[in-house]
Amino acid sequence: MSQRDWIEKDFYRELGVSSEATADEIKKSYRKLARELHPDANPGDAKAEARFKAVSEAYGVLSDPAKRKQYDEARRLFAGGGFPGSGGFGSGGFDVNDLFGRAAQGTGGSGGGLGDLLGGLFNRRGGATAGSPTRPRRGEDVETDVRIDFTEAVKGATVPLRLSSPAACTTCNGSGAKPGTQPHTCATCSGSGLVTRSQGAFAFSEPCRDCRGTGKIIDDPCPECGGDGVSTRTRTLTVRIPSGVDDGQRIRLAGQGEPGRNGGPSGDLFVRVHVNPHSVFGRQGNDLTLKAPMTFSELALGTTLTVPTLDGKVSLKVPAGTASGRIMRAKGKGITKRDGTAGDLLITLEVAVPNNLSSEARKALEAYADVTRDHDPRGELNALLEGR
Repeated sequence: MSQRDWIEKDFYRELGVSSEATADEIKKSYRKLARELHPDANPGDAKAEARFKAVSEAYGVLSDPAKRKQYDEARRLFAGGGFPGSGGFGSGGFDVNDLFGRAAQGTGGSGGGLGDLLGGLFNRRGGATAGSPTRPRRGEDVETDVRIDFTEAVKGATVPLRLSSPAACTTCNGSGAKPGTQPHTCATCSGSGLVTRSQGAFAFSEPCRDCRGTGKIIDDPCPECGGDGVSTRTRTLTVRIPSGVDDGQRIRLAGQGEPGRNGGPSGDLFVRVHVNPHSVFGRQGNDLTLKAPMTFSELALGTTLTVPTLDGKVSLKVPAGTASGRIMRAKGKGITKRDGTAGDLLITLEVAVPNNLSSEARKALEAYADVTRDHDPRGELNALLEGR
């Protein structure tokens, strides 16, 4: 890609973020778009594939702090088609050689200037090589999902995970060459992966067409991966889910993501955990919650309440006159923390009103109502009503 093509592209707009976006915001937006636009999710959709490539290209620049800085500086310099005070190229006595620090004439100045900037940004041969296509590149991170039961989330579990994802080709060990053969250095670009052509004062660096920017020529491609060095394979991993994991929490498996390029390290695998709700228990941090239906007489007269826990049962003394909605605490019956301490079981007592009453029960309640007629539980509310 030429310098002008790169400068005229708006990578921030491609990713849907502002130029002030943080690295985390850029990564989050890229992952979202990559999942939506990936060719595997949109088979046969040429527009989605083109958009996927554009998003990947934008992320390749903005995810690299050095490239992003150079990209931002170059766009600021080229904004408006010229430079401050120059009135555009070639006007107002502006000398292009001064702009490039006379690098093209070999003056040997320590200059820097725009020539060095563009040399680093567009990988001019002999300049900075940080963005060279042949340098080792870390593999992309991969994210997958796993669903577990509530009890497994509380106590921890070991879950087998079956993945179909890109990985280093096992036939050629990632070299891309047929077993028994080796790639050789591209004669066109001398292994740099780039070719440079001059147009006036500008030098344009582009990926070498002969080696497709890899710097190597493969005469006999691997039959398994077709020369890419990467193939899709199915693998089974064992993931240890720690006790107390939250719904939506991600677990990182270092080095289990996509393989790196040119000898770079593999990315990481992030496993997002989804927890099925329990039919009885709920959760608040490291505490478990439970609702216990009670009869009016149990709360009024007091009783001993026995409720289940995740690994047994516990009994609590309910004092006489306990109000509905009170929360009682069973110490240490919640979720065990990493330091060995455990949360509590929080039990909410709720009056259960029967749908149907027998004639005997109705008579008993009516008798109770007569006896307690002088007690007004809504005294404060009635006082407000009477004052209006």
